[in-house]
Amino acid sequence: MSQHRSLRAASTLGAKRNVLKRFERVALLKKRSQWKPGDRVTGLRKTKPEA
Repeated sequence: MSQHRSLRAASTLGAKRNVLKRFERVALLKKRSQWKPGDRVTGLRKTKPEA
C-alpha cells in the first residue's frame, strides 16, 4: 500500500510558501530599505516572498 501524499517528508514537497516568518519579513524589508533599526517588529507592512 502506498503512502498518502500529505504524509511525505517535507523535503520532498518543495512547495513555495506564501507566508513569511517575522524574521524573514524584517530581512526582506531591510534589503528593500523599508525598515531600520529601532522600528517596531509588530505591525509590519505586507510583503510578498521573493521569487
